[in-house]
Amino acid sequence: MNHAQPGTARPAHGRRRATPARPTGIRGLLGTVTLPRLRDGRVLAVLLVAALAVVLLVNQLAPTRSAFSATVTGSANTAATAPYFTCTGAVAADAANALFAYDLDEVSGSRTAGDSSGKGAAGTYQNGMTSTTSSPNACPRDAGGSYLLNGSTSSPNFVSTPRSYANPTTFSEEVWFRTTVAGGMLVGFGSNQVSTSGQHDRQIYVNTSGQLVFGAYNNVTQVVTSPKAVTDGAWHHVVATMSQNTGMRLYVDGVSVASNPSYKVAENYTGYFRIGYDTTSGWPGAPSNSAFTGSMRYAAVYSTELSAQQVAAHFAAGR
Repeated sequence: MNHAQPGTARPAHGRRRATPARPTGIRGLLGTVTLPRLRDGRVLAVLLVAALAVVLLVNQLAPTRSAFSATVTGSANTAATAPYFTCTGAVAADAANALFAYDLDEVSGSRTAGDSSGKGAAGTYQNGMTSTTSSPNACPRDAGGSYLLNGSTSSPNFVSTPRSYANPTTFSEEVWFRTTVAGGMLVGFGSNQVSTSGQHDRQIYVNTSGQLVFGAYNNVTQVVTSPKAVTDGAWHHVVATMSQNTGMRLYVDGVSVASNPSYKVAENYTGYFRIGYDTTSGWPGAPSNSAFTGSMRYAAVYSTELSAQQVAAHFAAGR
């Protein structure tokens, strides 16, 4: 006689009651995800789907990664952040001590070389201004072209300051340039604003060997010379400094290449700064033609001695 309670199933003789499936767990970043045990390989499928979901979620929550990377090779190399992104920014940082700063980026035919130092000392383009957009250009992150100088012996291109300066004793001269011609003055100081100067020194010029020379006069010519030529057609950055504390120093492409601490005094006279041309007659290694042939950008003169760190920063801004 069957005494089972209504609604209760009695197991068949010899058969074991089915054991409920134990939950299957996945432990991960979101805790434990519990899954039922399935048959016919369905557990594996569910596990794969769950794992994929976790991976996708982790990627969504992960911080954004940079799209750029840099690799430095070679034990002698270092990597650092440049203090200025443009030559405009580099010059502006030291504009308080600038006598003038000419970007030399005006359009062809311009007469005025704008002064970006804020000193109101705009220069004059003598014998015309021709702008060029050569590639590559110095200071490539700055807008505008560069100043193309013809090197003419009869009508040379150059820029002169609007006013004279009395006996600069501590100063720094700076310019970006490119040339393939061994000769010509880059920056100098002379007693005449537009004609050939009777007194002339504090000059940076290219000698007949293609080297840079920085010279001052004090009863004798005092010069320091770069060891390498710069007439390779590439853009170069030059800074020449002079002070009564450290003498004369010449930097090329951000590095000091020549100096003489004994040369501390230049000739005492009042004159004008000129960019691109004045006589270099009588100076060591000077060519017969003192007019510069090539291109220029960012010429400036400061009333202080730029430090090695400042020079390196100005150079890095133009690369």
